[in-house]
Amino acid sequence: MFGYINVNSQELSEENKQMYRSYYCGLCRSLRDFCGAKGQVLLNYDMTFLVVLLTGLYEPKTESAQFTCMVHPVKKRLYRTNEIQDYAAQMNVLLAYYNLVDDWKDDKSYTKKTFAAMLKSDYERVAENYPRQTKAVERYIEKLAEYEENKETNIDLVAGLTGEMLGEIFAWREDEWYDELRTLGFYLGKFVYLMDAYEDFRQDEKKDSYNPLRFMETEDEQEFETLCRLMMTSMMSECAKSFERLPILLHADILRNILYSGVWSKYEYLQLKRKKKKNRNNSNHNIGEKA
Repeated sequence: MFGYINVNSQELSEENKQMYRSYYCGLCRSLRDFCGAKGQVLLNYDMTFLVVLLTGLYEPKTESAQFTCMVHPVKKRLYRTNEIQDYAAQMNVLLAYYNLVDDWKDDKSYTKKTFAAMLKSDYERVAENYPRQTKAVERYIEKLAEYEENKETNIDLVAGLTGEMLGEIFAWREDEWYDELRTLGFYLGKFVYLMDAYEDFRQDEKKDSYNPLRFMETEDEQEFETLCRLMMTSMMSECAKSFERLPILLHADILRNILYSGVWSKYEYLQLKRKKKKNRNNSNHNIGEKA
């Protein structure tokens, strides 16, 4: 469902790379503290963005220390941890649990069913600690299944489900920043859904699987590509506006890197991949004509 909210490391200074990595490592440790080694398997960059965003806004007391990573044991690494890391770790578990349950329903993967069962008690603790966010994810899963079953053609409506859910997760507290954080998460969530649908479009078309992009009326492939890009750009434009309204100075360079560049990394990769495939097909076609 996610995996698109990442940094563009080529555009980050070395100092900011180290800073970002330290929050990533801190989230990994928070996941381990919350639900053991199995929690570390759930680690992703999406929740790392949330950590950096909320840390930049609230500027909580943050501790840092060096540690030896089992995955990268050669050189000691730095981690940063604060109360937001703990929140993001629990949101990570919440989303992962429902993603595993959803995958089990779709694919009947016993591996994912088993892993979801292992997370059940941890999910229940999250639900107790954060009932508002849990209800938002539950509603998202329920409504998305309904839209998919009914083959809902309104992509804005379907993408809005992810937006509403992510908005509630981004709004850590019901305080003066609740509305703005919820707005930022809403548009970022819609972008994530659109990007996911765009990435899966060809495969869903072949399998005749549900994908709301398949219902768009376009004249040709170029118009389809243009419309997809416009929709995603519109979502990120609104997301960026919301971010700029927040009084964030701490880690602002890292956050802008993600919002203005990093989130487009997968799109650019897909464009390059499709261009190479098209050139290869054209080359094979020309060879066939000569033969």
